[in-house]
Amino acid sequence: MTLIVAGLASLLIAAAVGSVPIPPGETLRVLTGGHALDAGSDFILREVRLPRIATAALVGAALGVAGLQMQTLFRNPLADPYVLGANSGASLGVALVALGGGTAGAATFAGGLAGWGRAGSVVAAALGAAAVLGLILLFAVWVRNAVTLLLIGVMIGAVTGSLVAVLIVYADPNSVQKYMIWGLGTFSATSWSDLAVAGPVILGAILLSLASVRSLNALLLGEDYARSMGVDLRLARTVILMSAAVLTGVVTAYCGPIGFLGLVIPHLARGVFRTSNHRILLPACVVVGALLAVWCGIVAELPGRDTALPLNAVTALIGAPVVITVLLRGRGNGGAV
Repeated sequence: MTLIVAGLASLLIAAAVGSVPIPPGETLRVLTGGHALDAGSDFILREVRLPRIATAALVGAALGVAGLQMQTLFRNPLADPYVLGANSGASLGVALVALGGGTAGAATFAGGLAGWGRAGSVVAAALGAAAVLGLILLFAVWVRNAVTLLLIGVMIGAVTGSLVAVLIVYADPNSVQKYMIWGLGTFSATSWSDLAVAGPVILGAILLSLASVRSLNALLLGEDYARSMGVDLRLARTVILMSAAVLTGVVTAYCGPIGFLGLVIPHLARGVFRTSNHRILLPACVVVGALLAVWCGIVAELPGRDTALPLNAVTALIGAPVVITVLLRGRGNGGAV
């Protein structure tokens, strides 16, 4: 009940505050299906703030679930959704479009996507994330040890990062600036048409993750215990990796790489609900993640001002103290904060 009240209050505050404050009465009227008396306020709420709030909630839920899966699979409280390199693949895809689309050595498809503007960046990021996902799933079939798979993901991320660095060296400075802005992350660039695509994919991947609850609970005590409980580790690992990578890839494609949320949300959910049972933690990460992301969006918008903070700066300010607390407490597999 407390979380429901907090969610409704957060929705009202996020819709009402911003560079142009809107009276609570007008906000409530729109949220309940009516129209604001002022046409400008009605447009801001419907076409700017509500898509931003919905995006933040979906991103928080997606990264929270993916982070929980990674921390349990690799038995590492500091693992996050990007540990497998999906964000690096997405970043490489965007870099090919933003940094290489206009050069003679760029691939033909990159130049074509560059002409699509934002849609081209989204497609490129999705293709890059999908390519890395395919590699990770291929290695998951061969590799039996989760730690080895984790290291492979880190190495793939390092390779894609080096390719991006090479592109930056030879790119136009204006293109580099656009790419760097994309890398700061944002909830504000998505429209209702974007959400019509991203929303069902994220919700579907979250539902897929529910199929791994039993396996995740067994993995809390290690792979040998899970195997003794009759868990098909290869199948379980594939389902977990696929759902987590899809969640991460979609978020990165539409919003850029959003740091810290996927690392912090599972710890906050454990702290709030005082449990390690994934039947509770998975839905908890959805709710806690949505709330935290919405509040990060509120802070990033700097209510009452015409400027906005980089989203990743806000998530780092919130996430870094939690990570430090986890390190200092040294609580095994994801100690509660």
